[in-house]
Amino acid sequence: MKNTVSIILWLLIASCYSKKPENNGLKGKPLPSFTLLLADSTTYFNTRNVVVGKPTAFFFFGPHCPYSRAQMEGIIDDIKILKDIQFYIFTITAFSEMKGFYNHFKLEMYQNIKVGIDTSAFFQNYFKIRGVPYIAIYGKDKKLKASFSGETSSEVILKTAEE
Repeated sequence: MKNTVSIILWLLIASCYSKKPENNGLKGKPLPSFTLLLADSTTYFNTRNVVVGKPTAFFFFGPHCPYSRAQMEGIIDDIKILKDIQFYIFTITAFSEMKGFYNHFKLEMYQNIKVGIDTSAFFQNYFKIRGVPYIAIYGKDKKLKASFSGETSSEVILKTAEE
């Protein structure tokens, strides 16, 4: 019994460090066009306007999800090493809930982070997302490098973006 508990504990710890991308058949596909309502409540951003030549991460979150909150804290803690990645952080919940998340983490302070709402739930449907947090990383050429379900370390985000 003691060995079984040790093995399970070891597997749980190891799973936190060996994050594997989702196998959703979308790797290498170009960034689809969809629109986000940004945190200022008036600006709409379409992903066709994502700049070529810079890696981009799309972070789909739940405002009250502890794992989404931990993911956001990790990104902020490591923002210096992630400075060359443009982050689009969004949800499908009510505007007030997104705005609470935005204010809590003071996301207006970060030039490489834009926050909003996917009002059409396009991203969730396109990736067939079953839970949050979820991150899709696109390369400088706007083609999908990898997507990850669950909390993902900054090191994995950076490594994937640089590949």
